[in-house]
Amino acid sequence: MTATHPSPGLARVPLSLTPTNRKEFVSDQEVRWCPGCGDYAVLAAFQTLMPKLGIRRENTVIVSGIGCSSRFPYYMDTYGLHSIHGRAPSIATGLALARPDLAVWVVTGDGDALSIGGNHLIHALRRNTNITILLFNNRIYGLTKGQHSPTSETGKVTKSSPVGSVDNPFNPVKLALGAEATFVARSLDSDRAHLTEVMTRAVQHRGASLVEIYQNCPIFNDGVFDGLKDVDSPAIIPLRHGEPIVFAGGTRTVVREPRSGQLSVVATDEVSDRHVVVHDEASDDVAQAMAVASLTDSHGLTQSPIGIFRAVDRPVHDDEARAQVHMPTAENRIRDLQTLVTGHDTWTTPAGTTAPAAAGNVNGNPTSTKTHPQEKHHGLTS
Repeated sequence: MTATHPSPGLARVPLSLTPTNRKEFVSDQEVRWCPGCGDYAVLAAFQTLMPKLGIRRENTVIVSGIGCSSRFPYYMDTYGLHSIHGRAPSIATGLALARPDLAVWVVTGDGDALSIGGNHLIHALRRNTNITILLFNNRIYGLTKGQHSPTSETGKVTKSSPVGSVDNPFNPVKLALGAEATFVARSLDSDRAHLTEVMTRAVQHRGASLVEIYQNCPIFNDGVFDGLKDVDSPAIIPLRHGEPIVFAGGTRTVVREPRSGQLSVVATDEVSDRHVVVHDEASDDVAQAMAVASLTDSHGLTQSPIGIFRAVDRPVHDDEARAQVHMPTAENRIRDLQTLVTGHDTWTTPAGTTAPAAAGNVNGNPTSTKTHPQEKHHGLTS
């Protein structure tokens, strides 16, 4: 019997019998993204991660929707589906339900996941299906040539907003937290070490995991994340479980105001006796994670938390659904089948009683049905 992975998220996925390397996960397809696209960095990190997980390529599936990021399955020598616009989470849900022996990944973009696919995304997250979602956020529509997206900042000048977008942008992390996702994180395409660490934690988590990846589009939105590229950038708020939330460089600290209870940012040397906020990714109460996510400057990106916002355990949708499915024994099949057909909504009519003839059917002919003044429904007399 083939051994399975020890981590909860991959608990039923068979381990590879022999060690694998990055080359075995690289397909023979030409990678076709624009030069300098951040997708290259994410792909390289992903291809390097996969052999470290120790699972078989045949038990790995990548589902994508529509967009630049959705070319991803072509470049991995695993199973993959380049699916329908915005519907990747739904297709991945079906796979996870039917095949618990698969590691199911979703690769999507800010337009694909948060516009046409918003409904499918939030339901996959609230159900807590055991899938890992990588959401590439370049804050623009790249494949369709530069229209503003659901994460573009207000005032963004694009081909579809020539005098500036008037839309308020989504914060994907807050959206996921609002759907009660059990694992929510954010990373950057330029920080391979951090991105690899976060993706590893995400796939090893049992339940729905969402990783937002800030990803540069050099053609239509170049440089939008430049202020966050340096790991020591004072704009980055690194999140480390059990540690105070302090900006990179240490000059600013997140505190909780004693009267309002809200989070605010103060100079570290002015903290004094204020209550410094300690990050707790394992809290069942989503309120603090939501407050931390709200520190994101979704307009100018002058500051942004980076790391794991939430990682908690909750019953998993596909595990619970499979537990409801069982095959009856041979001697009980006829009885169980009749019970299923009869159901709970059966009306009982004593023999020999008839209802008055109806006015007629569609052809004008009289019709009649069996009935009784005391018909029973759900065991009650109506």
